[in-house]
Amino acid sequence: MKKIDAHQHFWKFDPVRDSWINSQMKLIQKDFLPKDLAPILLKNDFEGCVVIQSDQSEKENFFQLQNAENFDFIKGIVGWVDLQDKNIEERLEYYSQFKKMKGFRHLLQGESERDKMLRPCFLNGIKLLKRYNLTYDILVLPDQLKYIPAFVAAFPDQSFIIDHIAKPNIKEGEIDNWKKEIAAVAKFESVYCKISGMVTEADWENWGKLDFRPYIDVVLESFGTKRVVFGSDWPVCLLAASYGEVLDLAEDYFSAFSKAEQDQFFTLNAANFYKL
Repeated sequence: MKKIDAHQHFWKFDPVRDSWINSQMKLIQKDFLPKDLAPILLKNDFEGCVVIQSDQSEKENFFQLQNAENFDFIKGIVGWVDLQDKNIEERLEYYSQFKKMKGFRHLLQGESERDKMLRPCFLNGIKLLKRYNLTYDILVLPDQLKYIPAFVAAFPDQSFIIDHIAKPNIKEGEIDNWKKEIAAVAKFESVYCKISGMVTEADWENWGKLDFRPYIDVVLESFGTKRVVFGSDWPVCLLAASYGEVLDLAEDYFSAFSKAEQDQFFTLNAANFYKL
């Protein structure tokens, strides 16, 4: 069964807009486009991918929709809308016409209000997603995980997915609080988790496969095999690892699992969550 990469990005690099790509990240201060990813996916036996927003603008949505129109291997898009806009329903209705627009994400990790996801104006946008069959990617840091049970509990029928296992501090081996809080989130059956983005939370120059095992163990113990998906986080992953190395980490871990469980992780769970 061919695989699905459930988390990657495309951009035409703009130093002002993409200021988050700082001087430590010179390696990715350039364009990364579908034509660059296509041969990598082909080489590694992937059927397609889900592209995730990296800029908080609706201009980003149109850029990715154009990419998806031109490249069939892009199976889905997670875009951005202002969930606090008084016209949010109108925007969601508009985007619902695009078959490949699967859901939305907001960069909660960068918000000064760490509990922004619990603010009424933000919740107002989230409550409308289900009406249009749209998913929501939760991008938070470990200090925000404590707010997520209340957030997802407010919308039992909404499909949520945690990006990058909520970015634990793998470099310093911090695990205890994160472990407890990720388990609390996983109790909600509506929440999935992406095993992605781990290499950039480790020591970029000196990571080893064993660094990640305790964290993946926690995710599997918490979410089981039916609510976890693979994501490369390409091209951000290139700061610490090649695409092949990221894939090898996941394949090595899941080599101990049955073929059916591997198919769930690499293909079926993503197809189910995003309705690909």
